[in-house]
Amino acid sequence: MTDTSQGQAEDQHRPGWRTTHWSVVLAAARGASPQAKESLEKLCQTYWYPLYAYIRRRGYDVPEAQDLTQEFFAHLLEEHWLEHVDRSKGRFRSFLLAALNHLLANEWDRSHAAKRGGGRALVSLDATGESRYAREPACDLTPERLYERRWAMSLFERALDRLREQYQAAGKARQYDCLNEFLSKEAGDGEYLRAGAQLEMSTGAVSTAVHRLRQSYRALVREEVARTVASQAEVDDEVRSLLAALS
Repeated sequence: MTDTSQGQAEDQHRPGWRTTHWSVVLAAARGASPQAKESLEKLCQTYWYPLYAYIRRRGYDVPEAQDLTQEFFAHLLEEHWLEHVDRSKGRFRSFLLAALNHLLANEWDRSHAAKRGGGRALVSLDATGESRYAREPACDLTPERLYERRWAMSLFERALDRLREQYQAAGKARQYDCLNEFLSKEAGDGEYLRAGAQLEMSTGAVSTAVHRLRQSYRALVREEVARTVASQAEVDDEVRSLLAALS
């Protein structure tokens, strides 16, 4: 067995492997189970905003962008688009953008807007979506760059939400609230000491807790990324791409 195939075999026995990357997409395409369809719907619910922002940046007004976003997910979730996915490679975000561009290039007559999405909402568009879009840079990001940036932000936010939920479930919500600021910065002079006073922990214990918090966050980011790429081998490259999109 080669090193690569051995590594893939080891990955397949890790907890959570079967629910990562394109597995939920392909399972939903095959109609494998209601759980697969539900997982795909959750994935789309997490990442609808980058697509909405892309449509808005392409020049569509608010009602049109909302209609087209729903129309896109109607096709994605209820028709047969996923059956044509290349099952050997590709990133979920790239597939979604290519599929969306295909829809926009073949847009239905706007008089059919009321029928988009099959007459019902396939994805719950957050009421704050347009206010979020209003805060986007006015002209210095292309639609494609804005899509990549918002995809990255949505993924990291999803990992952060899961991290907070884990700490709350473990009865460590206060520790998370005190230490989560150190996920994005190094501690300044006396900051660990002040955090320790709030948590009744020594400075050394705070340092250890921050280290574990960062490790957990990195692991969750990698899990979220793994859901959107073709294999574990692509995770590192995708993480670098997402970080570059935020720079």
